[in-house]
Parts: sequence; structure tokens; C-alpha cells
Amino acid sequence: MKIAKLCYVFSMLLLGAANSAHATSSVWEIIRVDNSTNSNGKNSIYLGGTVHVLTAEDYPLPVEFDRAYALTDVLVLETDMAKLDSPEFQQSMLSELSYPKGQDVTQHLSPDTYQQLAAFCESRGIGMQVINNFKPSMISLMLTMVELQRLNFTGIGVDKHYNEKAVTDGKALGKLETVEEQLAFIAGLGKGKEDELIRYSLEDIKTLPTFMTEMKTAWRDGDPQALVDLAITPLIADFPDIYQSLLVQRNNNWMPQIEAMFNNQQTELVLVGTLHLVGKDGLLQQLQAAGYTVKQL
Repeated sequence: MKIAKLCYVFSMLLLGAANSAHATSSVWEIIRVDNSTNSNGKNSIYLGGTVHVLTAEDYPLPVEFDRAYALTDVLVLETDMAKLDSPEFQQSMLSELSYPKGQDVTQHLSPDTYQQLAAFCESRGIGMQVINNFKPSMISLMLTMVELQRLNFTGIGVDKHYNEKAVTDGKALGKLETVEEQLAFIAGLGKGKEDELIRYSLEDIKTLPTFMTEMKTAWRDGDPQALVDLAITPLIADFPDIYQSLLVQRNNNWMPQIEAMFNNQQTELVLVGTLHLVGKDGLLQQLQAAGYTVKQL
């Protein structure tokens, strides 16, 4: 898995405390035993792994999501979905991921890589006048989204689905980070390795259909080891700096917020991209290490 797959992984999934080799759910109950908080000595939140881009055929979603949603008072997502979709933020994103006047991507790529990029864009009907002003992180995301659309990944993802449901139901919403923080992570992708980012993106797009099929299967099956093998292990090997900034740093930022949820009277359903849950630095492993009970819903 290199960067094109990483861009999908960034919007993809993982979950699972790796104790269960035959897991069948992507939602977990996190339990703190505390006899002082309630009569049965348990205080719970629910943690689910999401896919941010799906096809129409992926619905209905696994039933565990609806079960957890019904059991909770607050829906907590990675960020503010309404602000993420706002014209103001979209304009800010375009500005942040574009070069200033007088610069373009040709100054940051080798002639051979630029030629490969131009050939691919021509094959997809994308004019280079559209591409040239964008930074490689934005170009990589654009190319991946074009391929996802070609593969009919045009439906809304898990988090947006439940965000819309919560708005309709009047359920309280929370977030783990701001849209500005998310933009900073995207802007930092491949910084200093722009040529490598584009070359890997172009190469990995060729196998994106197979990769996506395997990832979605692992997500629906709740197979943490398959997801680690498909995404986490190659990411650590190929891009350890991106692994640290995209997953480890954000997980570490979120852990205090998640633990604080045990100190209020509401029950939360926290939905994050599934890769944030898995592996040695995943949220489920960190919660287990902190003494919480992690139970597949």
C-alpha cells in the first residue's frame, strides 16, 4: 500500500481489538468498571470504525451501527461535517492546497514523473491546466477520487450517514478535531517527498479496485488482522512519517477526549475512520492498555 491507497485508507476503516480472530462487527463497547458511577458498576461508550466513501450497494450498513446509535445520547465524529462541506471551508482547502502565484507542480516533480502524471490525466480527461496549480497532496487526492467515482463509490459514507440521521433526530453532535486541523494533516501529506507521492499514487491506482474490495470485506467481517496486513503494516514500512502524523498523533490527541467521555452522564457513539482503531497504536489497543474492557458489540 502506497499513497493512492493511503488516500483511500485515510477515508477508510479499521477496527478491532486484535484479540478476536473471527470478529464479525465493526462496533465496540468500551467499558469502565466504576462502582461509584452507576448501579451495575459499568460506564460505557461505543466506538465504531467507519468508511467515508461507499457505493449504494453497501447499504444497509451492518446492524451493529444502528444498535449502537439507538443506545447513545451523543454522536461524536472526527470533525464538524457541516463545516467540512461548507463553501467557506472548501475555498480555504483549495487555497491551502494550491501553490502561490508564480509556482506550480512542475517545479516540484521530475520531468519523468510529470510526464507520467500528464499521461494519466489525459487518459481520464483531466486537463493539466486544472492540475498544475495544485500541490501533490491535493493532486493525489483528486486522482484517487476520480478513480473512486469510476468504481461507483459515489454514495455517502458511514459518518455522513449518521451525521444526517443525528441532525434529523435532534441528537447531540460532538467532534474530536476541527476542520482546520484535518486540513493541516492533508496539507502535510508527502511534504518533502512530492515526486515519490505522485509516482506511488499513479502506480497504486492500478490496483485500487482489488485493494478496496479487500478492505471493505475486512471491515464488514471485522477482521483486524486482515486490515493491519492490508494497510497498517505497509504504511509503517513505506511511509513511517505519514503513519505517525496521520494515525498515531491523531489517536494520541483523541485519547484524552475519549476518556473524558466516561466522566459525564451521557453515552456517546464515537465514529472514526477504522484504521484509527487497529494495530499497536490504535485506539482499541490504547484503551485496553489503559484498563478499559473492549467488547465487540
